[in-house]
Amino acid sequence: MKRILIFSAVVVFASCSKNIEDRTKYVAPLNPARLDAGAGIWTPILLTSATEFSIPVPTLVNDASYKAEVADVKQMNASLNTAQQKAIRYWAAGGVFRWNEIMRELVALHNLPPYQNPDGTYPFPSAANPFAYPVFPFANPPYAARAYAYVAAAQYDALLACYKYKSLYNRMPPYRSDRSIQPQVPVQELASYPSEDAVLAGVTSELLKLLFPADWVYIETKANEQKNCRLWAGVNVRSDIEAGEALGKAVAVKYTARARNDKTGAAVGNAALWAQLETQTIARGEIPWISQETPKRPPMLPLFGNVSTWLMDSATMVSIRPVAPPLTGSLQFKKETEEVKWYSEHPTRDRMAIVHFWADGLSTYTPPGHWNAIACEDFLPQNFSEVRWARNLALLNMAMMDAAVNCWNTKYFYFNPRPSQVDPSIKTLTGLPNFPSYTSGHSTFSGAAATVLGYITPAKAGSYTSMAKEASDSRLFGAIHYRSDCEKGLECGNRVGAFAVTRGRADGAN
Repeated sequence: MKRILIFSAVVVFASCSKNIEDRTKYVAPLNPARLDAGAGIWTPILLTSATEFSIPVPTLVNDASYKAEVADVKQMNASLNTAQQKAIRYWAAGGVFRWNEIMRELVALHNLPPYQNPDGTYPFPSAANPFAYPVFPFANPPYAARAYAYVAAAQYDALLACYKYKSLYNRMPPYRSDRSIQPQVPVQELASYPSEDAVLAGVTSELLKLLFPADWVYIETKANEQKNCRLWAGVNVRSDIEAGEALGKAVAVKYTARARNDKTGAAVGNAALWAQLETQTIARGEIPWISQETPKRPPMLPLFGNVSTWLMDSATMVSIRPVAPPLTGSLQFKKETEEVKWYSEHPTRDRMAIVHFWADGLSTYTPPGHWNAIACEDFLPQNFSEVRWARNLALLNMAMMDAAVNCWNTKYFYFNPRPSQVDPSIKTLTGLPNFPSYTSGHSTFSGAAATVLGYITPAKAGSYTSMAKEASDSRLFGAIHYRSDCEKGLECGNRVGAFAVTRGRADGAN
């Protein structure tokens, strides 16, 4: 337990500090052990090929216009101020890593449910009017899982295209054209055209503005900073940046189109559906889930289980849905409820530490974000290339989004009540989510994440499995889930994660 608590402090510091200098101080510049220069032939996710979107043929290095670009970079590189140097150090840690960190901050900022109206009803955030109250989005766990997945997958595809064109055009960076330019980041034997940082800035900013439209000024500021850092650092010229940004934005259009049509917009449902879920559960002879908030809040995203998945089709997704939980009138259900009550009445220091470490409630980056933080901390010392960072986070986050879809499909298929609803004497030891009990979201997310991370870093597979089990147990220890919720959620998450592993083994990156 001590190991995990120490790790928690590191993750919280790395993900929550808003000060560039503080964060950069503890992260070494990206200096990959393997360049993955041939990544342009890896299998993309949405792109039909790495060359689906074209970019202009670059000018030759002996052309007057290119020499003028180099001269501009030389001037910037020779007169860096303190703010520019800090920004260079910040982005030198890697664009995929930094954007993941930024995204976790945005999720935490928006992970707040709307307050009720005077008449006791609840408003819903609207993407069509993102600045009105409640500000769009409410970055709850399913929304967050989807956001992480879209950004990570788009970054991966965009970088595959970037590396393909690097190999095709093989233009030298400016510090090789003019040896008086002092690169401010570790030198890599990669072509400079197009700029991978500009590709990431272009694709990521477009996706984030779709997902977090109220923060577009901040997002644009960070994207511009990332692009400028490559000029200041002496490793790209302006045409490298322009081609990279255009390529990233072209890939983003394809991902934006998918996002607009993946059924998330209808996931909130309506009053008729909410009532139907309750009445059809009663008709089966079961106790339906009922919101324990006052006034009762509509269930969170009851149709998220219909959202398009990444790693499987809808029929497969339904086929791996967990079997029914114990009937609410059964002896097994009674025993599991009594077990929850026992944990509620007998907290220990160690169990409460586990509950708090894995709580990931309101104003946090959610359980998927927690696993992203864990992954990033573990990836940093492995010195992955930028494109491998993107590929690994894409596998992780596609698995967690699909786990969310499966879990929410299961929750609203069975509509099982929470323990404290069945026995009001049960006092929860952590926040009570506003959706049905079976299966546990934490368990499903964690099973999927541990399976993927164990594939990426086999030496730590056992550790990830133990962490997933602890995350799952935390919900029982916190008295908000039954044992079957946790066990079946963990099993389902493992099955979903296996689909990502199958994809990873066949994508050409091994």
